Amino acid sequence: MEFLIDTQWVYLLILMLGLAGIAGFLAGLLGIGGGLVIVPGLYFVFTTLGYDSATNMHVAVGTSLATIIGTGLSSARAHYKRGSVRFDLVKAVGVGMLMGVMIGTIIASQVSGLWLQVFFALTLVILAIMMRLNPEKIRFYEDMPAQPIPAMAGALIGSVCTLMGIGGAALNVPYLTMNNVPIHRAVGTSSALGLFVAVPGVIGFVVIGLLSDEALPPLSFGYINVMALAIIVPVTVFVAPYGVAVAHKLSIEKLRSVFSVFMIIIALRMLYEVYRATS
Repeated sequence: MEFLIDTQWVYLLILMLGLAGIAGFLAGLLGIGGGLVIVPGLYFVFTTLGYDSATNMHVAVGTSLATIIGTGLSSARAHYKRGSVRFDLVKAVGVGMLMGVMIGTIIASQVSGLWLQVFFALTLVILAIMMRLNPEKIRFYEDMPAQPIPAMAGALIGSVCTLMGIGGAALNVPYLTMNNVPIHRAVGTSSALGLFVAVPGVIGFVVIGLLSDEALPPLSFGYINVMALAIIVPVTVFVAPYGVAVAHKLSIEKLRSVFSVFMIIIALRMLYEVYRATS
């Protein structure tokens, strides 16, 4: 019995390291948030090792939000030094995002893991389509419109990001660029806005996880898996520059097309898991 327990911990460690490496490399290669890889990766790791499937998706989402705090602070600081963070937009959109995080956390506390899987998978398909269409070429306004439109958009983005466990770059950057914000400022501003999701989102997922009486994967604090967090953050930070280096040698458009197909495959796999669980 002792041998089985030790072996499972070894498997868990190896899978976490592999997941963190892939997430960091793809984040650097494609400029995407790691949550799009970390959430389904953690879910499949926990499920494969036989942990309670009822909470695996909640823990995956919560842990992904926690990883954003460290990487988000580093990214926001770097963009701030380059003068690419528009604080007027951070304020305008961020207020709504805080409201959205509260809404998303309340929803997450009330729904099942299967519902979260379906929501993640369907939204992932939408994001994959957006990646292929390149919304950066679409313009709605000459500049960010007056309130309450930015706050309303922020609330919607905050809710979606909280339920998916992502920092929001996949949604914030297209939204900002469609309002004629230059891409480098959109990326820098989005990095700061990610913290408006991550910090309150983590607090919310810790609280609702502690209030839950369901079984959790080992070393979990609420819906945050401490082991995964301790591995993913340093490994992704270490590996991401290698992805950036490779990105400069390859066609980003082709890579985004390939990754969008990969996103759809992951979404279909998650929907299949839901079908198996409910049939």
